[in-house]
Amino acid sequence: MSTSQDDEARPGRRTVVAAVGAASVAAALTACGGRPEPSRSGTAGPADDGMDGGPDVLARTADIPQGGGTVFADRGVVVTQPESGAFKAFSSKCTHQGCTVASVSDGTINCPCHGSRFDAATGEVAAGPATRPLPAREIKVKNGSITLGA
Repeated sequence: MSTSQDDEARPGRRTVVAAVGAASVAAALTACGGRPEPSRSGTAGPADDGMDGGPDVLARTADIPQGGGTVFADRGVVVTQPESGAFKAFSSKCTHQGCTVASVSDGTINCPCHGSRFDAATGEVAAGPATRPLPAREIKVKNGSITLGA
């Protein structure tokens, strides 16, 4: 049996499958490469309004609704204002299975995965299945801005 030039020029099955797989991975990585938008239950994030801050600025105090809060999923934190002028911050990862909490409403921080709710003032579990509170995060409130850290 002789092999024609056409057979030699065609790629083998493994080569085709590998190329298709590589292209699929490249397409998936490209699609995931965009900057994710933080999930917010309040208003828009910080504006360039001359407030004190730097790379750790999360928001203006006016952006965190009283009785509510804002989830900064990209920064791993949720900031709440349970009472006027009192700002609290917690990890945005649910202590049940690590999902990112999605919203703050009616005095609770809410996880969409399995329904856990946490007290917006203390981070304590308000409804399971989570059994551990959200860890507190340090924030600094100064000149109308909220920053991560002390």
